[in-house]
Amino acid sequence: MIGFLGEYEATLDAKGRFLLPAGFKKQLPEEGATHFIINRGFEKCLTLYPQQSWEPIFSDISKLNDFDPKVREFRRYFLNGATQLELDSAGRLLVPKNLTEHAGLDKDIVLVSAVNKIEIWDKSKYKQFFETFTPQSFSDLANEVMNKNANPNG
Repeated sequence: MIGFLGEYEATLDAKGRFLLPAGFKKQLPEEGATHFIINRGFEKCLTLYPQQSWEPIFSDISKLNDFDPKVREFRRYFLNGATQLELDSAGRLLVPKNLTEHAGLDKDIVLVSAVNKIEIWDKSKYKQFFETFTPQSFSDLANEVMNKNANPNG
């Protein structure tokens, strides 16, 4: 299983490319380390999946019931914009323009570990997210989330 740690700043060039930080490159398995899927995130960010992380998610989505309207709605939204990417010879990834616009990416971006994937945020939006989140809010959220995982029936 792939697992990422870290937070790195990067810069989008005029064509919408960024250099994948060396800190994340080192955490990729050698096999398939150049192939990714980029997609809209749940918030106003993008999600970068190594191919190995994307495949089980896509497999699960493909098994969902097409006759359920909620499945179709979820599938449309989740897969909308999903694009295959490959590192170029300089170690850069090209973010499609529609996804750049969706996440409001300008020049300065932040790449953040999200377990088996990487979130890509506009730097100012990412900073703003943390400025509005207090230590008490984080403590309450951690207590709620971690207690649910510790006690599945609670």
